[in-house]
Amino acid sequence: MFAAFPLVENQFSPLYSGSSYVEVYTMSDNIGAPGSDISRREFVAATGGTGALALAGCTAPSQESSPQLQQSETDLPTTSPPEVVQVDEQGGSVTLSSQTAVHQPHPVETMGGPVELPRVWAFQADDRDPSVPGPILRTTEGNDMEVTFDNTDGDMPHTVHFHGVSKTWENDGVPTTTGIRVDPGEKHTYEIPANVPGTHLYHCHYQTHRHIDMGMYGFFRVDPEGYEPADRELFMTLKDWDSRLNRQFAGEDVSYSPRNRSPDVFTINGKSAPRTLHPEDGSPVIVSEGDTVRIHFANNGYMSHPIHTHNHRFRVVEKDGSQVPEAAQYEQDVVNIAPAERKTVEFEADADPGIYLMHCHKVSHAMNGNFYPGGMVGGIVYESAMDTDIFSKLMNYAGYEG
Repeated sequence: MFAAFPLVENQFSPLYSGSSYVEVYTMSDNIGAPGSDISRREFVAATGGTGALALAGCTAPSQESSPQLQQSETDLPTTSPPEVVQVDEQGGSVTLSSQTAVHQPHPVETMGGPVELPRVWAFQADDRDPSVPGPILRTTEGNDMEVTFDNTDGDMPHTVHFHGVSKTWENDGVPTTTGIRVDPGEKHTYEIPANVPGTHLYHCHYQTHRHIDMGMYGFFRVDPEGYEPADRELFMTLKDWDSRLNRQFAGEDVSYSPRNRSPDVFTINGKSAPRTLHPEDGSPVIVSEGDTVRIHFANNGYMSHPIHTHNHRFRVVEKDGSQVPEAAQYEQDVVNIAPAERKTVEFEADADPGIYLMHCHKVSHAMNGNFYPGGMVGGIVYESAMDTDIFSKLMNYAGYEG
């Protein structure tokens, strides 16, 4: 069964040695950041039916690609964008597993690309595709969850640790203090109460200094009773990566130590700009004039990220599962999000309709290698601005083929 306390976590996990996989990519009908309810049909209509197809002969800026990242040649699957799993709508239970995969923050030869992490360990929910970040587990206050981690086909130990909610000791997901570790060939069910409404996160807590950096993290959301969603309600995780770790696990001869970690890849929902603007693979904030927009941010990396919105002022309405009293809310356009911190911001889509950046204001985080802009840069896109030449160019840079 489970390894007994004490557990040693400082051994280097073995490289993946399981069976081969075949890459499968299924086109999603959802457009925009996770949580968006815009359909592909609506997107095509808003772009005037042209999309990137109007760009024949248009050249996107390529210049310097990220020299430290190399395209991997492997039969591993490629990660998909994260999906929202309504756990309370599937009987209150979900099964997670981990899949070794290739992750492509920006797969196109534009704006410093391609950017690739040739090995990640991606969470997979039930029979859905593996994703980085992991699936967004969503439930309602009072509807507790049973989360089974199935490591039957795995080749290294894992656990699942949930932030935010109050749970029993044995369900904390930390092997060193609980004595519970899910080894290869095993499965374990965590009882996770939905007793603290708000936005939380989860991650593997075995060899945490490596497993999070290999992609094992995700959102956990508990909606309060009587919750009223906004017109646009979206989830966005921020992450800084030192690609040497991922390349080392892919077999590349590089030196890496968590003590001298030096991030060179920066992502929003696992993507680097301009891929962040891709309507299916990225997370553009697509709005209509007058929409109330609510974005749940989480920082799953190890660096702080000051997020700035162009031409939109927002209020922080929630932090780490606690509502911010209305008297303490104020309008701002930069919010710092520390490692493991969660903040929910809300604003009105009341600007001159157009395309506006939303990005980390540490400028080195807004780059792909030596190319600027890139990295942790997203955008607020008004539907009425999608039938424009500049939007078509952005779609070309992002690799959207219509």
